[in-house]
Parts: sequence; C-alpha cells; structure tokens
Amino acid sequence: MEQQNNSSPSKRSYIQFINRDKDFRRADYKPEQDFYACIAEGDIERTRLFTQQKFTRKEGLGVLSKDPLQSMRYHLAITAALIARGCIAMGMEHSLAYDLSDYYIQHADAARDTASIDELHTRMCLDYAGRMKETRRRNVLSSRIAKVVDYIYDHLHTRIRLADLAANAGVSPEHLSRTFRAETGKTITDYILEQKLETAANMLRYSDYNIAEISSILAFADQSYFTKKFRQRFGKTPAELRFHNNGNGFTKKAGKY
Repeated sequence: MEQQNNSSPSKRSYIQFINRDKDFRRADYKPEQDFYACIAEGDIERTRLFTQQKFTRKEGLGVLSKDPLQSMRYHLAITAALIARGCIAMGMEHSLAYDLSDYYIQHADAARDTASIDELHTRMCLDYAGRMKETRRRNVLSSRIAKVVDYIYDHLHTRIRLADLAANAGVSPEHLSRTFRAETGKTITDYILEQKLETAANMLRYSDYNIAEISSILAFADQSYFTKKFRQRFGKTPAELRFHNNGNGFTKKAGKY
C-alpha cells in the first residue's frame, strides 16, 4: 500500500482543522433530560421540534451578564458544553465533541444580535444530533467496515483508493465493495465523496481557508468538480454557503483551524 505523506501541507491543514487545542473551561453537567437525550440519541426530528422555540426566549434562563447579548452568549456556551458531554456519554469521540463545542462557542462570541444566537443554537443542536445518528449507525457496523470508515475519515485529505482501503481491511477490493454497500447502504465512492463534502461545508463555516484551498486540501480533482458536487449535495455553491454564514453575524476570522 502506498505510504501517505503525513507532513504534506494538505495533511497539516486537514489535521489543523479537525484537531485543535481544547482550553475552554466547561460547565457542570446538569442537562434538561429530554432535550439533551434526543440530541445524544441522534433523533434529528425531535431535536428539530425542540429548537422551534427561540433559544433566547426560553423561560428560566438566568441573567449571567448585565449585557443581555453577552448573557445569551454565556448560555449558549453552557449548552454547547452540556451537549458535548451528553454525546460523549453516548459514544461520540471526546475530541470531536469538544471541537464542535469550541466551534460554536467561538461563533457565539462573534454574534452581534440575538437572532444570530438563535440561528447558531439551532444549527449546533442539529449538527450534534446528525453526527450522533452517524455515530450510532457506525456502532452497529462490523469491526472491519468500521475500520474502513475510520481510515476514510483520517485520509480525507488524500485521493483514497479502493486498493488501499482493501489492503488496510485485509480483503479483496471486490469483497470490500460488496460488504461496505451491504452494511452502509452506500458505495465506497459515494461515502467518501459525502464525507469530503461534509468536511468542506464545515471548513467553509468554521475556518478562513478560501474555496480553492479547501478543494485542494480535500484532494478534489479540481475546483469546478468540487463546486458541482457541493451544489448537488447542499443546493448551493461553496461561495453561497460561506456568504450565508457570514451574513448571519459570523465572520470567517472567528476561528481558523
């Protein structure tokens, strides 16, 4: 199997985005059971129902600052930390859970109005719920396919070859293709593209890498192909997604990972 160059710029950029220092002091864990449970269980529809109520208009939120907006920032930070801990208890990787909470806390700090806090809270809850749904699905995979999924995630900065995946799993490419589709309902090619596009969307939201850099970091053949596939998945171009995020009160410079 071809050796990957772990010191390449793409590898460093990808790892910098996925893995970051975790210096934030997190709040005590006192969750509202139903709300946090549906997120940790990966129940997207119930989470969507919970978030129909505006976060900043919830009753019973204490006053944490004389500045109302700063108070809401603090409350969102506490919520992010509690969600992270609840998801960890249900199987999410510690690093991923806390990386996500850091992302949203930093964006809350950059928010300039309560509408942005409300939008951010909804997006955060659905993001965690969606990832927990994937985590729970992955937990029922065979150990061999779970290993392949982990390899894919760790090598999104490269052009992943079926031969490399099969060698890593210790089976033939044909056998791996059949088994992967049987267990996940997706082809390996579709799954890799899906994970690259999801990572690209997060990089557009939470980093200041430009679109060409993201396309290169994630080893797309070229930027036009990246844009085409991105639009097919998300219904908007990478530039449109970034513009939408920046228009909600967040700035690209809020976090460079």
